[in-house]
Amino acid sequence: MAAHLMIGLMRMANQREHSSSPHTVVKVGDEPEAGTSGGVVDQAWMQAAIEAAWAARRRSSPNPWVGAVVVPAGPLRNGQTPFFVGATQEPGGDHAEVVALREAGSAASGSTLYVTLEPCDHRGRTGPCTEAIIAAGVSRVVVGIVDPDRAVCGRGVARLKEAGIEVEVGSCAGEVEKQLAPYITHRTKARPWVVLKLAATMDGRIAAPDGSSKWITGPQARRDVHELRADSDAVLVGAATVRADDPELTVRDITSPRQPLRVVLGNVEGSAKVLPALCLNGEIPEILGDLARRGVLQLLVEGGAQVAHDFHVSGLVDRYALYMAPVLLGGADGLGMFASQGAGTLSDAWRGHIVGARRLGEDLRVDLEP
Repeated sequence: MAAHLMIGLMRMANQREHSSSPHTVVKVGDEPEAGTSGGVVDQAWMQAAIEAAWAARRRSSPNPWVGAVVVPAGPLRNGQTPFFVGATQEPGGDHAEVVALREAGSAASGSTLYVTLEPCDHRGRTGPCTEAIIAAGVSRVVVGIVDPDRAVCGRGVARLKEAGIEVEVGSCAGEVEKQLAPYITHRTKARPWVVLKLAATMDGRIAAPDGSSKWITGPQARRDVHELRADSDAVLVGAATVRADDPELTVRDITSPRQPLRVVLGNVEGSAKVLPALCLNGEIPEILGDLARRGVLQLLVEGGAQVAHDFHVSGLVDRYALYMAPVLLGGADGLGMFASQGAGTLSDAWRGHIVGARRLGEDLRVDLEP
């Protein structure tokens, strides 16, 4: 990958954190020649599309957050290759491909389009993206992954091929699958992607013997929890946690285009800060199915210990987000992360994989997946 393209991608990654612009047009020099095919070149442009998709992460749900890049054909212009970037808009707004094509204008004719998810070929709130691609005269489309949604799956690729457009699927597929894990889980398992968040001392306690828990972690870790809430469509706690802590479960201290749906397992009093909230009763698989039908792609479970245990033993947690503080209660009488009975022997213990670890001030966030 050329050095200047790397710089362009780094700039786009920075915009992911610091800009709420719906789309970005980036022009950088010394990239691979426009229209050139090949694995390494395709991966470079797909990385740009993946970065663009992050701009839509918190606004597109229940639609997938998709990124697209149009790379015009022909020679370099003044030693530079312009490329045009789009990301999915709010529900009812344009999809990533349409945004990028509009930015490219006439330069889209004969171009290569890179898109993280298969273009749709059906009419919903917006028209089919395949029609826009064909009408723009795009010559080649590189797709990250096929859309698992039954209304799309394979149809978009087939329609483009029928129109004589060269289509390749699978560029950076693993990274796209990770980026779209909540969407893929929702479409393939009819339930949200579940994140279980726990904040604990180094000896595994989420509260002292007297019940006090504010605050185990420091301000940077708590701010990161708000980022996690902003990424989630719903936040869930048990009624016991509401009675003990009276949490709001809102996104605060950061800029977010939305607030998550607040969900309580059980019933709560009318004065609780969490209200208005959706109060549900039943088995976890039924509750997850209910939330999926409401358009929840990612569910953040925040406790308490009994709810954490119930989700853990259900086998339906997709990621554990553990915030560990350099604190020791130093005894066995504090409240542990999980209530009820756990594994009786080490051979029965749950074992996962560490997929991320980073320092947040004095605290540590560790992410685990099955």
